[in-house]
Amino acid sequence: MLHGGREHGTAAPPPWNLPGARLRVFESAIRRSTAGGDVLIGRVRYRHRGWNGDREDAAQDARRALRELEELTGDVPTVLVGHSMGARAALRAAGNPLVRGVVGLAPWCPAEDPVEQLRGRRVVLLHGDRDRTTDPRSSLAFAARAGAAGAEAASVLMDGSDHAMLRRAPAWHALAGRAVAGFLGLAELPAVIADQFPSTDTSW
Repeated sequence: MLHGGREHGTAAPPPWNLPGARLRVFESAIRRSTAGGDVLIGRVRYRHRGWNGDREDAAQDARRALRELEELTGDVPTVLVGHSMGARAALRAAGNPLVRGVVGLAPWCPAEDPVEQLRGRRVVLLHGDRDRTTDPRSSLAFAARAGAAGAEAASVLMDGSDHAMLRRAPAWHALAGRAVAGFLGLAELPAVIADQFPSTDTSW
């Protein structure tokens, strides 16, 4: 789980912050969707609040977390779930061999960001159509580029919702939780996601 942040900011985020709290509700939804599976859920703790240009601090922290996860558990199938800046970090770190998929929530997807690292991964980007912080059109474009690069990529516009994901919150939580379970082979993917993939086989 990778929460949101800022474009710039070198201060450390406080232990309790709104972006982190926002994802705890998603964490609960994922626990429900993966109940019965041997699933570990972890939270990435950023060293800095911001992305900070070429430093890509959040992406560096995501990569570090994946290395630590492998040291702790070995080679386990992993799904990265991130909101806003956290989604950008998840997408950038997805080239790690552990990663099976990425669930991006209102992701920050600049047009210049690479997609080659997503080849062979499953990616779903959920974005509110009233988001004024990150552009929902960028998610559509990013998913298309990722698909062309060899990912199974889907994008879902959440009607009437915005960056905070409070409007239609149950739908956000349900889709994210079921996507994680589907990527791990623990459940069928929601049709709105699976229908955008070339194959709906979830027995990874």
